[in-house]
Amino acid sequence: MKETGGLQNQLRAVRARLGLSQQDLATAAGVARQTIGGIEAELYAPSAAVALRLAKALGCRMEDLFWLDDGDVTLEAAPAQGMPPGAQTRVALARIGGRWVAHSLQGEAAFRQEMVPADGLGVWEAGRETLSVRMLDEPDALANTLVLAGCTPAISLWARSSERWHPGLRVHWTHANSQSALESLARGEVHAAGVHLYDAATDTYNAPFVRRALPDRETVLATLGVWEEGFVAAAGNPKSLRGVEDLARPDVTLVNREVGAGSRLLLDTLLGTAGIDSASVAGYGRTVGSHQDVARVVTSGQADLGVTTSSVAAIYGLDFLPLRAVRYDLALLAETLHLEPFRQLLGTLQRRRVRSQLSVLGGFDTTRSGDVTPVG
Repeated sequence: MKETGGLQNQLRAVRARLGLSQQDLATAAGVARQTIGGIEAELYAPSAAVALRLAKALGCRMEDLFWLDDGDVTLEAAPAQGMPPGAQTRVALARIGGRWVAHSLQGEAAFRQEMVPADGLGVWEAGRETLSVRMLDEPDALANTLVLAGCTPAISLWARSSERWHPGLRVHWTHANSQSALESLARGEVHAAGVHLYDAATDTYNAPFVRRALPDRETVLATLGVWEEGFVAAAGNPKSLRGVEDLARPDVTLVNREVGAGSRLLLDTLLGTAGIDSASVAGYGRTVGSHQDVARVVTSGQADLGVTTSSVAAIYGLDFLPLRAVRYDLALLAETLHLEPFRQLLGTLQRRRVRSQLSVLGGFDTTRSGDVTPVG
């Protein structure tokens, strides 16, 4: 029989996220292991003293671990673009620009990233400005949630590493190419947008595109790292491919990225410089939605070349033909820098272990990670 009096807890989830056993936590908090097991099973509620000891041992607030279940809670949230109308939808929620924003956790886009628990269930009717969300978590527990849009899995890796340092911090990653991420930022749907876009006219990265997307807002770029972009070819490079000039060959097929992706912009720039008409390139019109998808198509033998990063090439065991080093930045409103959750997230880029997680991806230089530059 449970005797928790409506008190709910996420002790097991926080402990597991930090890689601690029940005995590890019990020792750190000065309680019996059976106490940890009983609380996690919701067999009984801890005293205030025990709850405080557990929070201190886990480096978080007591309210991050325990809360009262007062029944169903609903709230109104703005739907991020792409929210399917009509059906009940699992959503992730965050407070952005003074309003709740809901991102769908269903459909193809959700499966390009990791599966995450839903914050609520919402039903949105086309034409309405908001959707009503039945909460599956406490709204107060979402106060430290950040939403980042971008195309690199390094964002997820960084987010999970950061949550280990700050148990109260939550980071939701929504997959989007660079241009789409900037558009989400301009609509107020995300806290930051991951970009890796080269502007040939100014010979600079990212800033010109941010200025065009948010012309009347004060923005900054926070650098995640510098990665290598290039062509990937099958292991062993059986067709002896060397670079963009091979796309003029009739026996070479390309797999392309969608319009708005940094990789697509790089390819178009290279084709223009080489004087190759894109219409003559076999496979130019076939697009996929992520760096990993490019690697999968080449690995399967359905294409010979595609543009992605050296880290993705290494993961899939593909040959890599380097083209350039690219700075991957997070674009954000200057005011976001002052949010405590973002300060916590950005601060982790100064930690050696977090940088090491990014470095071991391969081809990811973290020398400038954490640098903040005004866009102007």
